[in-house]
Amino acid sequence: MSTIYILCVEDEPEVLDVIVRDLAELEDFFPIEMAVSAEEARSIIKEIEDRGDKIGIAICDHVMPGDKGVDLMIEMQKVPFTARTRKILLTGQAGLEATVEAVNKARLNRYISKPWDPENLVSVVKDELTTYVIEQEKNLLPFMSILDATRLQETIRARGSISDY
Repeated sequence: MSTIYILCVEDEPEVLDVIVRDLAELEDFFPIEMAVSAEEARSIIKEIEDRGDKIGIAICDHVMPGDKGVDLMIEMQKVPFTARTRKILLTGQAGLEATVEAVNKARLNRYISKPWDPENLVSVVKDELTTYVIEQEKNLLPFMSILDATRLQETIRARGSISDY
């Protein structure tokens, strides 16, 4: 089974550290990769793809030097490797126009404004990861202890089997 990563893109190192700290309980199952720019994120995405692994979620700030977070997410939506990645915009400065663009062109799954509530962030990430594994993985059992077990059980029952080995 390939590894499913969480990608966090935030240009402020202190904020990036807080995101990673808030998501620490997920890291044993979903390693967290960090990038401080869209350019660095592209490099990490390529490394993960080259290893044959996956990116389940990309959490991205909007206002960054160089390419904006929305631009990166739109680009990710156009690339087959990251098109199915769940996308969360985490920002305090995106205007309505940028948010609408993210929803329409990047297929943004969630928008969380700064400052965020750590419990809400974890809840949203677990929910999006649950959706990702339901859509992308055959064997859901390894995820029962960390993600939404009820949704995973319902999916297993609906599929009529525990796995498709």
